Amino acid sequence: MSSAEPLLADALAAARGTDVRAAERTLDALVVADGAAVDAALLTRLSRAVGRLWPRGWQPVDLDRLATRRLTPRGARLLRDALAAQRRGLPAPVPAWFDEQLAELGAHWDADAGWLDRRADGDRITALRDAVDALVLVEGLPPIALLRPPPGAAAVPLAAAPATGSRMLDRVRALLAKAESSGYPAEAEAFTAKAQELMARHSIDAALLDATAERPDQPGGMRLGTDTPYAAAKALLIQEVAAANRCESVWSDDLGFATVLGFPADLAAVDLLHTSLLVQATAAMLRGRSGRGAGGGRRGRGTVSGRRTKGYDESFLNAFALRIGERLRAASTAATEERDDDRLLPVLAARSDAVRSRAEQLFPGTTRHRLQVRDSEGWASGTTAADHAALNAHHPSPHPVHGPR
Repeated sequence: MSSAEPLLADALAAARGTDVRAAERTLDALVVADGAAVDAALLTRLSRAVGRLWPRGWQPVDLDRLATRRLTPRGARLLRDALAAQRRGLPAPVPAWFDEQLAELGAHWDADAGWLDRRADGDRITALRDAVDALVLVEGLPPIALLRPPPGAAAVPLAAAPATGSRMLDRVRALLAKAESSGYPAEAEAFTAKAQELMARHSIDAALLDATAERPDQPGGMRLGTDTPYAAAKALLIQEVAAANRCESVWSDDLGFATVLGFPADLAAVDLLHTSLLVQATAAMLRGRSGRGAGGGRRGRGTVSGRRTKGYDESFLNAFALRIGERLRAASTAATEERDDDRLLPVLAARSDAVRSRAEQLFPGTTRHRLQVRDSEGWASGTTAADHAALNAHHPSPHPVHGPR
């Protein structure tokens, strides 16, 4: 054991406690200790801690998402350094997806010497505090659902990941980008309708093809962030889009993400459509909020105004999510009915059962969350905005969604 390890243990214990002065004293002790020994002890313990997360279901992007939310920017950067350093010692096989995520995060390693000082910007004590906070975060994380085989595990996938690189998906992305940037509801509607049509047909084709495969796909999964503000409303949007695409969604509110389970083509549809609809919903919410203020009838000041705005926004996004869910389910049903193939309904039912079974296996203790509507004007505006984001111009809007009375 190096001389720095007991000092680091003291700093971690103090950081987990409530005595601020004790935490500062332990940081001071790390500052005056041998810098090289302290850096080595921190890096070793961080690398060991992140390595223990991989068989417990975590992936690099999951960890970075949480670190970005809970740590300082430098703390998140130090954790990416630890990811890259830990990768050097990983035994084969290391799955391609793992290295792709590290590259996406910009996690790369140069050298151990002077690691912390390079990130300190002349303020070593603050950098040490950030590094200790990163270690406290990582060592306190719980196990989560294992969606992919971790590094060092068997190469046979536990579940397929959503497909991301087909020409059809490129077309869908282009259509949704046009829908998001359009200032005309009818034009955005046409772009989104075409995108939904392509995704629905692709999903059906994939299901029928997979039914005849020697080794058919199994349900896979992905995690989508639910950042504040209005995390619950964002989780509801994910749930509605997932359900319309024969997927299951479970929200981990304490960790800030929703886990979506389904088959690859359906997961890809959820990922693309959810991202686009969130952009459209947010833009429509801001326009509605602005118009509401201009009307003068609901404007307030100070804290009251903030409460009213929050209530409006939450109600708006909840209503948008529920109405969009109805529209998506109607579009999926229409696409299924248009396909003249006796095999289709049994194949889709079997896939839905497989996804539900996978969700029950991974999340046996889930609970339901009751939706609360605090602002009737926000609810009405969100429903109207969802109508403007109509998904199929050939099928009229279903009946309105009403909030609690």
